[in-house]
Amino acid sequence: MRKLLVINPNTSASVSRLLQSHVQAASGLHVRVRTVTARFGAPYISDEASYAVAGHATLDAWAAALIGPDGVPQEAPDAVLIGCFGDPGLLALRESSPVPVTGLAEAAFIEAARHGRFAIVTGGERWGPMLQRLAQALGHAPLLAGIHTVAPTGAQLAADPVAARALLSQACRDAVRQLGAQAVILGGAGLAGMAASIQPGLGVPIIDSVLAGARWALRSHAPPSQRSTPGFDVPWEHLSPELSALGLPRSGA
Repeated sequence: MRKLLVINPNTSASVSRLLQSHVQAASGLHVRVRTVTARFGAPYISDEASYAVAGHATLDAWAAALIGPDGVPQEAPDAVLIGCFGDPGLLALRESSPVPVTGLAEAAFIEAARHGRFAIVTGGERWGPMLQRLAQALGHAPLLAGIHTVAPTGAQLAADPVAARALLSQACRDAVRQLGAQAVILGGAGLAGMAASIQPGLGVPIIDSVLAGARWALRSHAPPSQRSTPGFDVPWEHLSPELSALGLPRSGA
């Protein structure tokens, strides 16, 4: 049985439950999904500061999931999925992991790009430039037609699904009409499952970022890692015991 580790980089247990439910359903019975929640940071990532902290929280949650309570090593996963549409800590974790790593945004970019130029619809106005920068860094900017953010954050949208679907449906239609998108990504862990109800009548494929993440993790063609074991190439100071245990020993130690 394959094992998939899903990391929720924010501290919201409700988001973790949503991720666990949707990723496990998409993965099927032949995959064991384990979702872990950040031990510190913001309840919902919505700006540059919370995003920066979430990168650290992602690495910490990964280390804690590998080492486990009382320093007892846990069974290693076959792949890791960062359960945030923004992928905080993606490149650092990929550098440190011996197994494939992706995030909701990267996986959704890859899937949407197969259809041509794509647009992003998500909650939280500050996410626009952050996602533009991420698409550029991951090499997907040439096919990104545009980013349409709605004012409520993903957490606020998840709290009122009926109103959220109406607002997001209009945003998706606007993205197709105004941006000429050939596919639309509905981005955000809190929006998992909403794409299916928005798809009818849209005219182009709509990509659920959580389902895209599950599909990537199951059928990953990522280049092989240069590592045989998890770890970091620097010694740590004043970080969690789990992170410190995966770092290099300090000089003279």
